[in-house]
Amino acid sequence: MYPPLKQKGGKCTVDYTPEEYSNYYITQALFKLMQEYEYEKISVTDIVKKAGVGRVTFYRHFKNKEDVILFYFEHNRKSFQLEQHFFARTREDYVLVVTSVFRLFRENAPTLKLLRRARLEYIYLDYLNKHFAQKFKEDHPESDGYAPYLYAGMLFNVSMAWLDNDCRESPEQLALAMVNAIYPA
Repeated sequence: MYPPLKQKGGKCTVDYTPEEYSNYYITQALFKLMQEYEYEKISVTDIVKKAGVGRVTFYRHFKNKEDVILFYFEHNRKSFQLEQHFFARTREDYVLVVTSVFRLFRENAPTLKLLRRARLEYIYLDYLNKHFAQKFKEDHPESDGYAPYLYAGMLFNVSMAWLDNDCRESPEQLALAMVNAIYPA
């Protein structure tokens, strides 16, 4: 769980605990190591050494390296949700939300390329499937069980193709294409 936002001088701030800093350092260490080494050859010992934490700290928060990657996705999802200030109701709202998703994706493209190079993109797809299914269950309980996988699969495939194309198109272009595929004008 993330700490609550606090108001300081008209700005929202977050006070992080030592545990949250440890998670951040471990995550950053893994991705820095992935820039230099193959994922399979990176050990937990390598990660904790690079992060400046002990093995006990690693295993207190994570079971394995995949858990570190899942933490990365979860952290980005929660940050994204904190920035959303409205509930999408119209086609235009959806374009704005999807544009924001692609902007966040582009900001994280170097890390996502590391995952792609290591053939770990399945973790991203599994994460999307799980969270789209959960979100649909909460927000659209009347929908069939396949809709969340349709949306997750579309986002996954479009984002991976965009990543392979070095994110050349604008987030706005991709968002419009996706929303048009779902809600034709």
